[in-house]
Amino acid sequence: MKTDAEETLTHREAMKKEEIVDLRKYSNDQIKLMKPTKNLENPFSDMKISDSSFLNDLDGRSSCCKCGKSRKYFCYTCYIPLPCIADKIPKLKLPCKIDIVKHPREIDGKSTAVHAAVIAPDDVHIYTYPDLPHYSSQENVLLVFPDKDAININDLWSHLDKKTRKSLEEPETKRIKPQIPFTRAVFIDCTWNQTRKIYNDERIKGLQCVELTNRETLFWRYQRGKPHTYLATIEAIYYFLVDIHIHVLKAKYASEYDDLLFFFKFMFEKIHSIYDSQSLKAYKGV
Repeated sequence: MKTDAEETLTHREAMKKEEIVDLRKYSNDQIKLMKPTKNLENPFSDMKISDSSFLNDLDGRSSCCKCGKSRKYFCYTCYIPLPCIADKIPKLKLPCKIDIVKHPREIDGKSTAVHAAVIAPDDVHIYTYPDLPHYSSQENVLLVFPDKDAININDLWSHLDKKTRKSLEEPETKRIKPQIPFTRAVFIDCTWNQTRKIYNDERIKGLQCVELTNRETLFWRYQRGKPHTYLATIEAIYYFLVDIHIHVLKAKYASEYDDLLFFFKFMFEKIHSIYDSQSLKAYKGV
C-alpha cells in the first residue's frame, strides 16, 4: 500500500521518477556512450533555491576574516562565507551529519563539497585524506558509494528495518513512525579514478554502502569516459537527502534541502552565461 507521501507526488514528479534509468541493466561501455537529456536552459526551475543575484554585485576579491587569504564568495579553506555577504547566504539544518573525505589532490577551489560546509556548517565536516575518523568501529554510519554490494537507497529502510526488528512477523502497524536509521553519512570527494584508494582504507572498509537513484549531473567539470550520471559531490549530497526524505522518512519533499545547491546553481548559470554549452566537454551531446 502506498504511503500518503507517495500518493501526493505531483504528476511532474511522477514523470521524473519514470525517467530514471537503472544503470545496472547496462554494461560499462553502454553507460559511457549515454548522452545527457537534461534541459540546460533552466534545469533548476522545479527547485526553490534562494536568490543569488547579489553575488554578481561583488567587485573583486576580499580577505577571509579567519585566515586572511584572498577569496571570492566564500573561503574554501575555512568553509565560511565572506563577511560582506555572510548574512545573505542561506543556512540549512540537515537531518543527519555529513562527513566528506576529500582526496589530497582534489583542488579546494574547484570542489563543490565546500558548498555543503558553507551552507550547513553545523552538520557538514570535511576531512582531507589520510586524515579521517575510524568509521569501521562506529555504528549507524553509511558510506554513499556505488559498491557492488551497495543497497539502493530506495530499499534502505526495509533493509535496516529487518536488521533491527525483533521479529520479522511483527506487524508494521506496531512499529514507530519511520526515523532516519543512521546518524552519519560519508561521501568521498575526488575524481572517480581516485576513489578506490580511499574506499579501500581500513577505517572505511566494512561500512554499509548505499547507492543513489540515478540522476544526470549538471557539473561543468569534464571527466573523460564517465557517464552523465556521475554526480558532483554537492549534487550527490543533495539527492541523498531528498531520497532519504522520500523513501526512508516517507514524507513529501517540499524543497527542504534545495538551498544546498545555492552556489552550484549560481556557478552553473555563471559559466553558461560566458560559454556556450555546446563548447563545454561536460555537456557534449546535449
